[in-house]
Amino acid sequence: MTETRASRLPARRTDTALDRVERKAHLEATIEQQRIDILVEASRWREASRPIDDGWRALMRFKVPLYTVGGMLLLKGSRHPHSVLRVARRLAAGALLFRRVRRLLR
Repeated sequence: MTETRASRLPARRTDTALDRVERKAHLEATIEQQRIDILVEASRWREASRPIDDGWRALMRFKVPLYTVGGMLLLKGSRHPHSVLRVARRLAAGALLFRRVRRLLR
């Protein structure tokens, strides 16, 4: 018994023009809804990140003075390393104290 190759393949469903139009309309509506969702989420993201962006812009306004002060501190630190270590220890102790006080007041 010889079977032809075409007889073993499943029958293909031919879409009517109406089915294609309906499917296309559904896909276009889905794409439009996805675009709206993306716009809404982008707006929420911008609102959520606004304080960080504002802080970064404020920091960038003082970029040149910060570089200048940092350079002066680096120069002083290279000449007097013990004073830099003393200041670093005090800053670390102050940060730890501040963190403990904040935890205590919660």
